[in-house]
Amino acid sequence: MKTVLITGVAGFIGRYVARHFFEQGWSVLGIDNSPPENAPLSNLTAYHRLQLPDGNLNTLLQETSPQVCIHCAGRASVGLSVTNPRADFHANTVLTFELLNALHLYAPTCRFIFLSSAAIYGNPQSLPVAENQSCSPLSPYGFHKLQCEQLCLEFAKIYNLPTASLRIFSAYGPGLRRQVLWDICRKAITESSLILQGTGKESRDFIHALDIARALNVVAESAPMQGEVYNLANGREVYIDELAKLTIDALGLNCTLNFDGIVPVGNPLNWQADISKLQSLGFTPTVSLEKGIKTFATWCRAELVGV
Repeated sequence: MKTVLITGVAGFIGRYVARHFFEQGWSVLGIDNSPPENAPLSNLTAYHRLQLPDGNLNTLLQETSPQVCIHCAGRASVGLSVTNPRADFHANTVLTFELLNALHLYAPTCRFIFLSSAAIYGNPQSLPVAENQSCSPLSPYGFHKLQCEQLCLEFAKIYNLPTASLRIFSAYGPGLRRQVLWDICRKAITESSLILQGTGKESRDFIHALDIARALNVVAESAPMQGEVYNLANGREVYIDELAKLTIDALGLNCTLNFDGIVPVGNPLNWQADISKLQSLGFTPTVSLEKGIKTFATWCRAELVGV
């Protein structure tokens, strides 16, 4: 049985990844700093409550010899990275270095997959953006993710540790209680009017967490793992005003949509990914945005009003 080690397993993406690999027959080891009752224990072979970096990780790697490590841990807030860059640097760049170094020393053949972000692009020069386009982050979060990618390349080139990075665009799915889709649903359900940030003409490329987990499996099995990077998205540009209307329709509500015209510091304007590089490994997104929004809206309503 193949073994995968997942950091940040109690987080939004970590839970989806654990379930997918468990269903595919892998032995799934989870690491997080959350108490066990908050971890997806039914999909884990073992759960280790650690606040990484932790010296106990070295022993764990020696005892379990995982074939794959998927690094889902770290901060994931552009806004918080702007107000507290030091915490973001330690939770992303420093933590990633410590994990890579531990693998290099104690599990040197383990295939390491880093969850990066489209934030490294900033405002792309052209759309759809490919992996070879220049990177111009707009936030400490984006810079730190780019630093982590460089660390992955460093350990691949200098120490022959097999690594790859996935630049995730706009992740969503039931369980995510932040970002634009949650904001739309929460306001539409609980407030009389729907006022969103920006102009409505900002755009994103959404990828469902189920597809993120599937993509990670494809990379774990098929990627050359030489420090390369892959875009992970649907390849479809969606304007926020269109997203809001789709979500309101899925909720069956009739509310007025307005925008405040303010784009928060660090937020890019428009995104659309070229996903051909990841498709060449055999990955194709399966969850359409329309279907994904419907399931997300149903989950949000249950979370917010109980029905």
